[in-house]
Amino acid sequence: MKGPAPSEEAGTKARFPLSDAVEEGAWTASVVDQQDGVLSLQLSTPATAPIGLYRLSLEASTGYQGSSFVLGHFTLLFNTWCPADAVYLDSEEERREYVLTQQGFIYQGSAKFIKSVPWNYGQFEDGILDTCLMLLDINPKFLKDSGRDCSRRSSPVYVGRVVSGMVNCNDDQGVLQGRWDNNYGDGVSPMFWIGSVDILRRWRDYGCQQVKYGQCWVFAAVACTVLRCLGIPTRVVTNYNSAHDQNSNLLIEYFRNEFGELQGDKSEMIWNFHCWVESWMTRPDLQPGYEGWQALDPTPQEKSEGTYCCGPVPVRAIKEGDLSTKYDAPFVFAEVNADVVDWIQQEDGSMHKSINHSLVVGLKISTKSVGRDEREDITHNYKYPEGSQEERDAFTRANHLNKLAEKEETGVAMRIRVAESMSMGSDFDVFAHITNDTAEDRACRLVLCARTVSYNGVLGPECGTKDLLGLALEPYSEKSIPLRILYEKYRDSLTQSNLIKVQGLLIEPAANSYVLAQRDIYLENPEIKIRVLGEPKQNRKLVAEVSMRNPLTVPLTGCSFTVEGAGLLREQKTVEIPDPVEPEEVVKVRVDLLPLHVGLSKLVVNFESDKLKSVKGFRNIIIGPS
Repeated sequence: MKGPAPSEEAGTKARFPLSDAVEEGAWTASVVDQQDGVLSLQLSTPATAPIGLYRLSLEASTGYQGSSFVLGHFTLLFNTWCPADAVYLDSEEERREYVLTQQGFIYQGSAKFIKSVPWNYGQFEDGILDTCLMLLDINPKFLKDSGRDCSRRSSPVYVGRVVSGMVNCNDDQGVLQGRWDNNYGDGVSPMFWIGSVDILRRWRDYGCQQVKYGQCWVFAAVACTVLRCLGIPTRVVTNYNSAHDQNSNLLIEYFRNEFGELQGDKSEMIWNFHCWVESWMTRPDLQPGYEGWQALDPTPQEKSEGTYCCGPVPVRAIKEGDLSTKYDAPFVFAEVNADVVDWIQQEDGSMHKSINHSLVVGLKISTKSVGRDEREDITHNYKYPEGSQEERDAFTRANHLNKLAEKEETGVAMRIRVAESMSMGSDFDVFAHITNDTAEDRACRLVLCARTVSYNGVLGPECGTKDLLGLALEPYSEKSIPLRILYEKYRDSLTQSNLIKVQGLLIEPAANSYVLAQRDIYLENPEIKIRVLGEPKQNRKLVAEVSMRNPLTVPLTGCSFTVEGAGLLREQKTVEIPDPVEPEEVVKVRVDLLPLHVGLSKLVVNFESDKLKSVKGFRNIIIGPS
């Protein structure tokens, strides 16, 4: 029996006799051993049974009298190893990666500098399963009609949609509160987290009060933990240059003044990157061919059927431009396919469309590779090759008229170039690379500007500018114009995303022509080094030495290392460093570990200070038997 009001009609109660053998596809119990008054039973359940906590009772009758004994409780989960289950995967390697693996990577940075961030999912850590079941039991659908909600938990489509809504707290007692304004003083910065376990335990221990704060990768990672814990194969996905299209017109429009500066508040944005999850399941509610990976987005952006949730929607439907597919296909299609139009307001107030080929929505869609600490590019799952007939057919189905229109060309092009890599604390040059592929001289003006930017596209203060009024472009020529960006200019306004947006606006007054180029630059943090002292063996004490060099020209204060790892620590540990860390000084701490399981574990580390925030590191540790 399952739930507060179990019933056979709802599929949450079953009565069945003891049998000689287990029967597949039905509730059966058979005796496997009986000695010294102890009865050992083997239980089999139908693959369509609702997941959750069950009570198992034994009814015995002798003559006219009967009695019932509660044998205990068990938890039923989705089973990706069972061919009849809706979440069945036929690859053992993928089953291990997407259900059993407790650590992984989430991809951040920018499309041209992808940064892997380690994450401890910890779905099998103490108390996490109970917390995930609690999350299901306080969702609004359960509170409204518990019997119907428990009955529908046989469907991963239903459970995935509930989890998508419950990981954020916008409509309910969900886990995380989102915040994007860089003011996190009354909570924890989203960049600080290195795993889901601490977040879920805080939510449970404080009476299901929202945990402050999350952003897209935190919402996605917590959803991944919950879904894997419930047995649904799940992975975190990152989309670069991700569109937030509120009005479903597949168009993001920016209005700028004559210098290229954005005008007014902007709710529709291109996020530098955005994360969601994909879960593997059948879709009996949809046409054949839409089983497999389904996109689910727990970040609260737009309401779906009155609730802040998104999906599941088949990734295949997004690729085909089938926007009538449940759930929320138009929003996810726009995230990877929306067009961007920049309007420049001229001195007389008229608006002129600029040419901007540097910003393409939906690039380098990424997830962790199966069985390896490497990135897998899955863009081809969401989009046909650019310019292909299949792509045009998908855009036609989606009525994406902007993408089907011919692109304007002027013969003058510009892109932003950078050095190989730029590190935090350094001064560096970026370049506006301009080409004139026509037989005419062009008299232009170039406005270059660099500003700090959050990963969701919100701009900060300027940290470098240049305005060239008389830039002559000879026929069939190239020019590279440098812009110097100084640490002292970006130091105080850089967000924890470590991103700077460089923009160039090339104006040709005679032709009334505007060419816009943009690039997001990621500043690389210093490396955290982790050394393991001793031989890693199960239930034997182990020491990890964690160190990092201060790359800045100023001392660091308020420094601390936070570490966690599934199977290595029972709970997260933070070690504070009392003294300032001088420039070029290496700061070093030691942390005691107690490996609990044989096999591969990952120690994940976060470093915080006043001027250098959220530096991440990891070390794979293979634990042998004691």
